[in-house]
Amino acid sequence: MINPYLPNLAVIQNIKEEILGQRSIKTFRVTFLDAAIQESFTYKPGQCVMVGILGEGESFVALSSSPTDNGYIEFTLMKLGKVTTALHRCNPGDIITVRGPYGNGFPAENWTEKNIICVGGGIGQAPLRSLIKYIIANRKRYAGRLDVFYGARSVADLCFKEELFELEKRKDVNVYLSIDVKDNAWDRLVGFVPDVLLRAKPSPDSAIAITCGPPIMIRFVVQNFLKLEFKEEQIYTTLEKKMKCGIGKCGRCNIGNLYVCKDGPVFSYDKIKNIPEAIE
Repeated sequence: MINPYLPNLAVIQNIKEEILGQRSIKTFRVTFLDAAIQESFTYKPGQCVMVGILGEGESFVALSSSPTDNGYIEFTLMKLGKVTTALHRCNPGDIITVRGPYGNGFPAENWTEKNIICVGGGIGQAPLRSLIKYIIANRKRYAGRLDVFYGARSVADLCFKEELFELEKRKDVNVYLSIDVKDNAWDRLVGFVPDVLLRAKPSPDSAIAITCGPPIMIRFVVQNFLKLEFKEEQIYTTLEKKMKCGIGKCGRCNIGNLYVCKDGPVFSYDKIKNIPEAIE
């Protein structure tokens, strides 16, 4: 039996600075030192890994790469605490630890005939990036519309900027990029993401809605999807920030009668709507 607490060693291949400043955000591309582990490592969009540095600790993070990205995995971290600060000090070639994947991913295999609407804010775009890349890589299987809403406080706070600008050029994706405050250098949408969503009025017909971002944004996005007559079971979010041990042993990620690590982190809204601490 594989020891779930035993981490695998991985080497950092590349680090991309997404956002600068005190709360900087970086995307790390890593490969496992053991080629057999790298070859056999599989996951679904929405699943998480525990990443760490020996002697510093570990931190949960959603994978931001797609399962179709062969030969590596990526995760995106904001510098907040001890472990994430230590990871932000790393350089390509440094060795870190990776455990996982953990949790349930998005049930994308059931959405091949659906119109898919992704609504992200800030670093919350990371798990949505995984899903979006996966859908695009399998575009022939996904017959419906793909709408991508993403926003941040300012241009400087936008994650995955270059990728999203490239996504705008595709004819098979509808992209709505926004910032909260008007900037003369910004020629796209201005406004809080939930308001942009309401203005765009995506149809609930044969649709799936996924949102991830700051809790306040998620609450308003869900409210606006309901105003647009989406059913509760059509709306999904991910609560990976509440995960702790990842395997249901510590009991610290429980919300109501659910354990985020075992029952989630991906949930449809009808499963968590009556649990106040789910989105807080």
